[in-house]
Amino acid sequence: MLPLTDTYQRKFYYLRLSITDVCNFRCTYCLPDGYRPSKDREAFLSVEEIARVAQAFGQLGTTKIRLTGGEPSMRRDFSDIIAAIRQQPAIQQIAMTTNGYRLAKEAANWRAAGLTAVNVSLDSLDARQFHQITGQNKFTDVMAGIDASLAAGFPVVKINVVLMKHLTQQLPEFLTWIKDRPLQLRFIELMETGEGNDYFAKHHLSGEHLRRQLVDQGWQVVARAADAGPAQIFSHPDYLGQIGLIMPYDKGFCDSCNRLRVSAIGQLHLCLFGEQGIDLRDLLQADGQQSLLQERIQLSLAQKKQTHFLHQGMTGMARNLSYIGG
Repeated sequence: MLPLTDTYQRKFYYLRLSITDVCNFRCTYCLPDGYRPSKDREAFLSVEEIARVAQAFGQLGTTKIRLTGGEPSMRRDFSDIIAAIRQQPAIQQIAMTTNGYRLAKEAANWRAAGLTAVNVSLDSLDARQFHQITGQNKFTDVMAGIDASLAAGFPVVKINVVLMKHLTQQLPEFLTWIKDRPLQLRFIELMETGEGNDYFAKHHLSGEHLRRQLVDQGWQVVARAADAGPAQIFSHPDYLGQIGLIMPYDKGFCDSCNRLRVSAIGQLHLCLFGEQGIDLRDLLQADGQQSLLQERIQLSLAQKKQTHFLHQGMTGMARNLSYIGG
């Protein structure tokens, strides 16, 4: 099956599938007041509905699904979700993005269920600052989870760090940490959301500043795979680890877009910062509707814009980054 293609000839191999918007952390840049459920919130997708999403996208050329949230491991049936997606032969990679609080206990089990890759959010190597950012005193647990992921056989564990002004002082410490560890350290530019305007104005730092530093220190860009995420990856002959930069404000960032999103309530989002979702839920209720589901997904791509409008301060319907999976 040929991959999904939009009117700008971008091909979509990669689905970010949110399975919950619940999170137990209170990160200052995302949920500073903690998770607040909507009174009229719909039920999250069931395991069966998730399997139908995976089947439909797999038959449309998707090869990689990333499970996101909120915190995806808040779902008690998380292992069942992984196993259900694993049944789809077209899906070659099943990844997750996690705050890491359950990794130490569950990394090996999730690996056995079929998970192939892990991204762990870790915004500081200082336990006190980690607590200030996340609202949780879980630094030791998260670090143990990263070690457990490596021990479970994940070939590379990716570490997501939101790039903010205060982190420039910690770069040498982060580089030392990955020198002898197979970690891919990914610095993600802080993105403006509907509820985070003031925080963005105070803390945003362009990734270009960090990119210049890396190039000056001998880091070199690595070729990007077709189903890879949006990061520019850098390697260095003296380091076992790698560094990635995700810079949504960089010129041409959207040119290589290869990913779509489905929310935890079954809405297709063509862009993290789009204005509205396209409902798929009515076609996920029972088997036998795959052709209609695939047709709706394909037709929806005609609505995908050439770029986001973050430079104009237009953040779409993304109230916060947990809303449709970041």
